[in-house]
Amino acid sequence: MNIEKLELSDAAIDFLISQGFKKLYPPQADSVESGLLDGKSILVSAPTASGKTLIAMLAILSYVSKNKGKVIYLSPLRALAAEKFSEFKKLEKISLGNKVKVAISTGDFENIEKNLEKSNVLILTNEKMDSIIRHGAEWVEDIGLVISDEVHLIADENRGPTLEMILTQLKLLDSKPQIVGLSATITNSDEIADWLGCNLVKNDWRPVPLSEGVCDGGVVTMNDGKTFEVDLSLRGTPIDLGVQSVQQGGQSLVFAETRARSKSLAVKASDVISQMLEKKETAALVKISKKLLSENEPTELVKTLASLVKKGVAFHHAGLNQRCRETIEEQFRMGMIKLLSSTPTLAAGVNLPARRVVISNINRYNAKVGANRPISILEYKQLCGRAGRPQYDDYGESIIVGNGNTDDLIEYYVNGEPEPIVSKITDDKSLRTHILSVIVTHPGIKKEEILEFFLQTLGGLQSRKPTIKFAIDISLRFLSSKYLIIKKGERYAATEFGKKTSMLYIDPLTATYFRDSVEDVSKERKHTFGYLHLITNCEEFFPKFSLRQRDYESASLMIENHSSELLEPISEYDCSRSVLALQSWITESTELSLSDSLGIESGDMHRMTENADWLVYCLREISKYVERADLLEELDDLRKRVVYGIREDLLDLVKVKGIGRVRSRILYKNGVKNLDDLRKIPVSKLGEIDKIGSTIADNIKAELRKVR
Repeated sequence: MNIEKLELSDAAIDFLISQGFKKLYPPQADSVESGLLDGKSILVSAPTASGKTLIAMLAILSYVSKNKGKVIYLSPLRALAAEKFSEFKKLEKISLGNKVKVAISTGDFENIEKNLEKSNVLILTNEKMDSIIRHGAEWVEDIGLVISDEVHLIADENRGPTLEMILTQLKLLDSKPQIVGLSATITNSDEIADWLGCNLVKNDWRPVPLSEGVCDGGVVTMNDGKTFEVDLSLRGTPIDLGVQSVQQGGQSLVFAETRARSKSLAVKASDVISQMLEKKETAALVKISKKLLSENEPTELVKTLASLVKKGVAFHHAGLNQRCRETIEEQFRMGMIKLLSSTPTLAAGVNLPARRVVISNINRYNAKVGANRPISILEYKQLCGRAGRPQYDDYGESIIVGNGNTDDLIEYYVNGEPEPIVSKITDDKSLRTHILSVIVTHPGIKKEEILEFFLQTLGGLQSRKPTIKFAIDISLRFLSSKYLIIKKGERYAATEFGKKTSMLYIDPLTATYFRDSVEDVSKERKHTFGYLHLITNCEEFFPKFSLRQRDYESASLMIENHSSELLEPISEYDCSRSVLALQSWITESTELSLSDSLGIESGDMHRMTENADWLVYCLREISKYVERADLLEELDDLRKRVVYGIREDLLDLVKVKGIGRVRSRILYKNGVKNLDDLRKIPVSKLGEIDKIGSTIADNIKAELRKVR
């Protein structure tokens, strides 16, 4: 099917052609034939890289040209949302009759930005959409098209229930929006389509054919019957497989089971890959390596990464900060980095295809059981879906590293059907959280109506009615006992505490834990370390790092030094490395020092501070609710200290935009200790201070005038 034959406006057709689209891929053509452009709801179950983004774009172009309502694009991850925002932002330039205004929102669950009301194409994370519904934003009723990416993530224990709740609530809207679900190939796609009221489009076509196989003892057996050998004499099977693909002109993506292994595999590959580089490639990579070192604190991790990049190799995991990850991703896309070893998180994130994907181990550590367990078939299919670069390769290969079990691995993973998507909505935490949000948004609701709502979820479709009814009863009893909801006759309503909990977007169990912890806190002293211990102990805090053997002494010392700040007595066995890291961070430990002493890397620290800032905010709001106004100032200060990584004496200086943790400490050492000192110092004198300079001095003075 050719693009110009589509029933879209001339402006939309011209735009698509200008973006390089000429002919529809089979899944795209099937979607159009199933009513995509006629407002019909569809679920597309198709492999990675089969063109699902264009399906979303066609739906948006069609809807906006005919309707004045809102389009919602739901993404599971911020990085993916940002990618889609930059793609869909281009639609603003097209004349479609109705003006297109694209907006994005991925964080801050307490506020609903005004630009969302004024825009008609919204890119949102699932959690943000859930928060918007809880806040009762009036424009939700104007939603006419919902595009939900990665629908198969409904099966995810952590994020699945939120996505399931949103889709249930959106499909029940009076406006009856068109739903376009985009999913990996899933076994029970017909069941998911029925639940959503969608026509099913199931197509296994890929733009680059994929062959899958297993390597064992140097022999690779592929599912198309082809076998070939790989030289295992030098570096170990995963890397030899990756190197072989690079020798043949491709790029390789090697998935490792841990961060440490992803780094060690990259190190093993580096010398042999460096010998394959052209001189101009080496020169360009040396510049990128120097940039990595100059823009980041020289931790061992960053130094190792920079040394590998020079050789055309890199590793990728959540310990790296955003700058490092973006640099690696960009250079891999450009073909400068030939071999990338990564933890599996990359497969669920950004789009980085390679000619050959190597899965070095099919086991992963499972925190619930405290041991390694084989990955699911669905996860395996997600990993191998990265094989084949549409613009560069005629084929893609995915190879599992086996261990004398080739036939079993081919039978189970290569020829296996992905597991059916099973709802997690009836898990205790999910149910109490989402029952509370339903009661908040429907005050006066009866138990039968709550049951009726949850029977409309996927979990309701997959469970027996008595089972769901029993689980709902347990959650209602819990919420009532903790005074989050009250019952008047047959009707339920949320208490003020219940409403606050739902709007703060935290588990009701965490909210009651926070409430009970701060109600009787002493007025006479500070509780900074106690607050950090409290938030790192709750379910929502991540990433959590347990103490290693060598950390117990440090934990014991930290508890001793901050014993007066504790909310209750604790021992080192109640501590995590996360609380030690946060306490060190707010006393101005450097990223280098945190990496060396606690093994906490820059990417981890960034996620911890972001998460801690939100949880301290939640703690502050709950303190307000229990009328502990005396705690608010310290909690406000703690939030700033967490965000900037500073001691208390710098709180005044960081109020000025452009002054962060490094500059504020330098200014303090040079006698500029507060805003009054900053106002008094002449701009010329300010410019002479290290790390300031004349331009920054002018900017600081200009920003200072805005501070009240």
